[in-house]
Amino acid sequence: MPDPQAGPVERSRHEPYAALRHVNFRWFVASLLTMTIASQIQAVVVSWQLYRITRDPLSLGLIGLAEVIPYVSVALLAGHLVDRGDRRRISAWALLLLTVAAAALLFFAAGPELPRAVWPYYAIIGICGIARSFLQSSRSALMSEIVPRETFVNAATWRSSTWQLGTVLGPAAGGLLLGHLGATTAYSFNLALALLALASMLLIRFVPIPRADVTGSVRESLAQGIAFVRSERVLFGALTLDLFAVLFGGAVALLPVFAAEVLHVGAQGLGTLQAGPGIGAVCMAVYIAHRGQFERAGRTLLVTVTVFGACMIGFALSRVFWLSFALLVLSGAADNISAVIRSTLIQVLTPTELMGRVSAVNAVFIGSSNELGAFESGAMARVLGTVPSVVFGGTMTLAVVAGMTRRVPELLQLRRIERRVS
Repeated sequence: MPDPQAGPVERSRHEPYAALRHVNFRWFVASLLTMTIASQIQAVVVSWQLYRITRDPLSLGLIGLAEVIPYVSVALLAGHLVDRGDRRRISAWALLLLTVAAAALLFFAAGPELPRAVWPYYAIIGICGIARSFLQSSRSALMSEIVPRETFVNAATWRSSTWQLGTVLGPAAGGLLLGHLGATTAYSFNLALALLALASMLLIRFVPIPRADVTGSVRESLAQGIAFVRSERVLFGALTLDLFAVLFGGAVALLPVFAAEVLHVGAQGLGTLQAGPGIGAVCMAVYIAHRGQFERAGRTLLVTVTVFGACMIGFALSRVFWLSFALLVLSGAADNISAVIRSTLIQVLTPTELMGRVSAVNAVFIGSSNELGAFESGAMARVLGTVPSVVFGGTMTLAVVAGMTRRVPELLQLRRIERRVS
C-alpha cells in the first residue's frame, strides 16, 4: 500500500533503464562517474602520503576536518544560489575548481621524493571542500531538470549506483597506480578524469524547467529550505539517521592504518579494501534497479543501517584480509540501500523550486557526516587506539538506530515511496 503521508499516487510499470534513455542523464552520470573516480584516486594517494609523512592516524582525521569546515560553511549559501541560477553552469564552475585542485596536487605532491610539509595538502583539500559543496547542491538539483518526474525513483537508483561504481574503480585504481607506478601517475589520472567530468557536464543540453522566483533575503530563502525538511518527518528522520550513522561508522578513514599495521597488506591492499564498500554498493544498486521499489522502505532503511554498524564492528575485530574485505563489501551493500531510499525521498518529495536548498541541507547532513566521521575516527584512534575506536563507532551506530526508531516512528510506517500528484 502507498505511504499514507504521500497523498494520491500514480503507479507505472517498472522499467529498470527508464532514466538512462535520456541523453542528458547519460552525460550526467558520465560526469558523476569520472569525477567520483578522480576524487577517490586523490583520496587514496593523499591519505597514504600524509600517513607516511606523519605516522599519525589523527592526520587522516584532519583530512576530513579540512574538507568539512569549508564544505559546511558555504553549503546553505550554495543551495540558495543554485535555486536562483543556472544549475548546470554552477556545476561546471565547481568541476573546474576541482580540476584546478587536481593540477595543484600533481604539481606539489608528485615526484620521486615525498614532500615534508603537510599544510599544502590540507589547503588544497579545503578548496575541494568548497567546490564539492556547490557541486553537491547544483548537481542534485540539476537531475530534477533533466529527467521526467515519473523517472525520479529510477534516476536516483542509477545515480547512486554510478557513484558507487566510482567508489569501486577509484580506490582500486588509486591503490594500483600508487603501488606500481607512483604518485605522479596517480595524480595525472586524477587530473585527466576531472577534465573528462567537466567536459561531460558541458555537453548536457536542456531547456530549464520554469520555477518560482526565490524572493526575500538570503536568510529567509535558506530558512524555507530548512523548514521544508523539518516539516517532512520521514525525510528529516532519514537524514538524521544517516548523519549519525556515518558520523560514528567512519572506519574507511582509517583504512591506511589497517592496511599498514593491522592487516599488513600495503598500498595495493589498501586500494582493494577501499574498493570493498563500493563493490557491495554497485551489486546492490543494480539489484535495486531491477527489482523496483521496496514495499517496506522505512523498515528496510533501519535494518540496513543496523547491518552497516555490525559490519564496522566485525571489520575492526577481523585479522584476516579476506574477511575484512567481505565485511566492507557487505557494509557497502547495506549503505547503498539507505542512500537510495534517502535520495528517492528527496527527489520525490521536494518541489523543483526548493531542490537546491533542500539538496544543500542534505549536503550539510551527509557531507558533514562523512568528513566529521573521518575526523571522529582519527581523533578516537588517537585516544582509544585504532581497533577500539572503530568498535566504538559501530556500537554508536547501532545505538543511533535504536534511538531514531523510538523518536521518529513514522520511519517504521513508511512503505513504498511514491511521487505525489497535485
